[in-house]
Amino acid sequence: MGTLFVDKLDPQSGTSLEIGSSGDTISVPSGATINLSNATQTGVGGTNTPNFLVAKSGNQTISSDTATKVSLGTELYDSDNVFGSDKFTVPSGQGGKYNLFGNVQLQSSGTNKIQNCTVYFYKNGSEATSQPTRISKLFDSNDVTRQMLPFSFAINLSASDYIEIYTAATHSTGGDIFVRQEGTYFGGYKIIE
Repeated sequence: MGTLFVDKLDPQSGTSLEIGSSGDTISVPSGATINLSNATQTGVGGTNTPNFLVAKSGNQTISSDTATKVSLGTELYDSDNVFGSDKFTVPSGQGGKYNLFGNVQLQSSGTNKIQNCTVYFYKNGSEATSQPTRISKLFDSNDVTRQMLPFSFAINLSASDYIEIYTAATHSTGGDIFVRQEGTYFGGYKIIE
């Protein structure tokens, strides 16, 4: 095996340079760095975009035993303007697998106790029928006044599909149940395939 020492390779003609032939293995040794920061990359890598993370901007009162859309008014980041009107919408040309994650934190007021609570995932305006459709917790007679419902799942989505988060809870006595600003968020990103 010979070693070729050069500082730059340019194609002899045209603008395309080929290294190796079909079936060859091109190896990069351990410790070597390939810097593509200023290059246009095709066929390799990716950036997990679009991606977004949003949170609540205030507490939200919900009615007992009624699925209510969770309002999320604070954008922490949104790479492609995919989140608006409390929903994530897949942009044109970006269909594929997405990882969605978040948490809904519910709290009762006064002596009111949460008996059960659920997070629902709505796709295109209806409760999702594939992937997880809901995450529920039932407490029976336990004295629960605050509950977190974390979620994370992968889902196949097409361009223009949209996802919304809904929640519902029932309680032991009169009073309010609300979605807390602290601890309630929703995010996601496209999975590189």
